[in-house]
Amino acid sequence: MTAFRLPARLLAFTAAALLLAGCGFHLRNKIALPADLGPVRVVSSAAYSELATSLSRGLQAAGATPAPPLAEGQTTDATPVATLRVVSERWGDLPIAIDEVGRAQEFSLRYAVVFSFKKADGTDLVPQQVVELSRDYVSPPEDATGTSTEREVLADELRREMSASILRRVDGVVRSGQVTPAR
Repeated sequence: MTAFRLPARLLAFTAAALLLAGCGFHLRNKIALPADLGPVRVVSSAAYSELATSLSRGLQAAGATPAPPLAEGQTTDATPVATLRVVSERWGDLPIAIDEVGRAQEFSLRYAVVFSFKKADGTDLVPQQVVELSRDYVSPPEDATGTSTEREVLADELRREMSASILRRVDGVVRSGQVTPAR
């Protein structure tokens, strides 16, 4: 009986490996950045933006050199640097379901960001555009325990997804051939 199980398991494993090999799944490569990008600064309209911090980390992980910080009270650099500018971040809760008394029970949490990415010479790498993400959550009016925590968790998740989405757009522009990628 044991002699029969080993070949059957080996056959099942081999078949599974062949099926997965042919499915077209590939790990995502590191984000491509232009060869002539130079130092990059992420600038946000919000003073302590978690999104800007996440974008800075993502760009550094992709191989970008962070620009030196500006001195106190300084608004521009003496030497130009590439700038990923987060123009605005907007949050909103939209009620999408109500109960029999007219109280909102289900909401759609929406997060919209306007951004642009300019190279050091002032040319647009990624022109100004909007990315909007949303997630739905339930908030029963008679039992709101945990609703604020759930909303905070969703907000953190949306920030991570927004950062990844913006970086994928930069990657898409570079890989589309409009810009020469770094090697």
